[in-house]
Amino acid sequence: MDVTMVGLRVLREVAERGTFTAAAQALGYTQSAVSRQVAALEQATGVRLFDRYPGGVRLTSAGLALLRHAVTALDALDAADRELHGTDVDTGSVRLGYIPAAGAVLVAHALAVLRGQRPGVKVATREGTTPSLVRALRAGRLDLAVLSSRPPHRSPDTDKPALHVEPLLEDALAVAVSSTGRFADRTGLTTEDLLDETWIATPTAADEPLLGVWPGLPGRPRIHHTARDWLTKLHLVAAGAGITTVPTTLASAIPPGIRLLGIDDLPEERRRISVVRLPGPITEPVRTLVQALHHHAAEIAG
Repeated sequence: MDVTMVGLRVLREVAERGTFTAAAQALGYTQSAVSRQVAALEQATGVRLFDRYPGGVRLTSAGLALLRHAVTALDALDAADRELHGTDVDTGSVRLGYIPAAGAVLVAHALAVLRGQRPGVKVATREGTTPSLVRALRAGRLDLAVLSSRPPHRSPDTDKPALHVEPLLEDALAVAVSSTGRFADRTGLTTEDLLDETWIATPTAADEPLLGVWPGLPGRPRIHHTARDWLTKLHLVAAGAGITTVPTTLASAIPPGIRLLGIDDLPEERRRISVVRLPGPITEPVRTLVQALHHHAAEIAG
């Protein structure tokens, strides 16, 4: 089988990004160059590596098998480069992805613990949505990912081998409202209260939902403001520009001028935060970071 390292890098990038266009942008290639590399790989291997569908591509079972070997080969090449240049040989590294809601209250503390226990370890982090982080795990770009799920908490994807999932904590959703607005004296909300409210939401893609409007809220919500950054969303709430949905674990990081309220006539919305990785042995730096995440999650829950 005659494949090139460039082809394997393209395979990994397309698998992670989900589209040829996004992979081309990340690599600095044209889309046609990416398409040619994928076509060359499929010709060299004699199998179809991607299924095409509206909006993107997805690895076939053969593509997943090749990706696993590609990740091993590319990681070995990167390790050789580091050793030849005398970097990262004795310190180790961890690549961590996390959903936005986990950054301020969970990830930051765990990284502080890791620095205290293993100061030589280099950590690279990436914020993203659950689907994008799962793709990065499969592509070998991340060692760990802190993800969220909703009941019944199925596996983050259906690919093989199954991802290793360790629950960290259970969380509930609440509505963030201005402490000086019309809900200032309320202890709870109803769906009727929310019918004419202005919502602050996060821009979403079809397969990458993010928090904003309360899940399953009847009717068509009025979304007047969109922002990916949690701090921006919360300051908009404090300024009276609208309301938004937040996980209650963010309570300690919420700026002044905001109250968190539940919705009394709708079922409670709960989420589970988990640390996820590929199955198999892990390095000591990765193990230490996982332990730090569990320790701080227990402190939050307790």
